[in-house]
Amino acid sequence: MITRTAFYAGSFDPLTNGHLDVLKGAMTIADTIVVGIGLHPGKKPLFDYDERVMLIERSAVDELGADADRIKVAAFDNLVIDAARTHGASIMIRGLRDGTDLDYEMQMAGMNETMAPDLQTVFLPASPSVRTITATLVRQIASMGGDITPFVPAVVAGALKAKFAG
Repeated sequence: MITRTAFYAGSFDPLTNGHLDVLKGAMTIADTIVVGIGLHPGKKPLFDYDERVMLIERSAVDELGADADRIKVAAFDNLVIDAARTHGASIMIRGLRDGTDLDYEMQMAGMNETMAPDLQTVFLPASPSVRTITATLVRQIASMGGDITPFVPAVVAGALKAKFAG
């Protein structure tokens, strides 16, 4: 039996319902999904790597039940194609919210295909209900005390509230 591994890269700072929507779609085309958390030394994330891993894993269990076992989380600080290969992926998952995302992602897919023709980029459109969600906007809303519960899994909402408490 052939098994397929997909690599879904991002900062996931924090994981949003949009990310989960794309992740659920990826599970229909791959047996294992490696959620690759990109680490950039010049950026200061709100949640450190270990916190993001915990939030992704707990959200997966809460949202996906037994299928959460198909999700693996890993860090990477190199080219996404190299990270995908390291984890045995043959598919790279990219979520699309709108035409702006498509323009950018098409450029990236073209460059990645030139460097790694063995990896197939698959675009998954976000569901209409989550298309407007971005981690940046979620962080901004949370930092000003706004209600972020419609945009993130419950465990992430709790973690955001704790980060910005007091």
